[in-house]
Amino acid sequence: MLDPAFANVAFSLTDPKKVSKIVESEFGFHIIQLIDKRGEKIKVRHILRKPVVGDDAVTKALERLDSIRNDILAEKFTFEAAASVISDDKDTRNNHGLMANATQDGRTSRFKMEELPADIAKAVDRLQVGEISAPFQMINERGKKVCAIAKLKNRIEGHKATITEDFQILKNVVMNKRREEVLHDWVVKRIKSTYVRINDRYRNCNFQYEGWVR
Repeated sequence: MLDPAFANVAFSLTDPKKVSKIVESEFGFHIIQLIDKRGEKIKVRHILRKPVVGDDAVTKALERLDSIRNDILAEKFTFEAAASVISDDKDTRNNHGLMANATQDGRTSRFKMEELPADIAKAVDRLQVGEISAPFQMINERGKKVCAIAKLKNRIEGHKATITEDFQILKNVVMNKRREEVLHDWVVKRIKSTYVRINDRYRNCNFQYEGWVR
């Protein structure tokens, strides 16, 4: 779960009285101190300093992306190839730039507009399928200022759901409903044989399931 650069140094520490060398990760620069190590688990503290991205650096990044976009439009290489080689986004680089949406039903490449980061949604809102946005800057999910271009791979307009086009979505709706029903039946059954102590101040609350107070 840790940033690889951070983890490599953190797990190599052995003496709590010493601190690490300066470590650069995607979050910034760290100094790490070991508190405790037990088997494959460690407890550490760190000091983090985030570099300030100047306007000149942002301008250069946007200009570089504009040049890359022009080369893609000129068919010197594809968007997917550029994403795999040039992109600094480790989450999408190995997937040819394709963004993944983590939902309760797993990971998918489909997003509702409201699920996209606001800056990306704004950039692709008026694009036609296959078009590439102008360069833009945004704050990513890690709180880091980045510059990006986006390509709209596909767009599904609002329509009446059908088994042919929306099987997975319909399946997820049915499965979620079924899970809720199974959980509800299990809780209702368990309440009859389960006893808990409820503080007097909560006895008159509106519980989701009836039967706790008898």
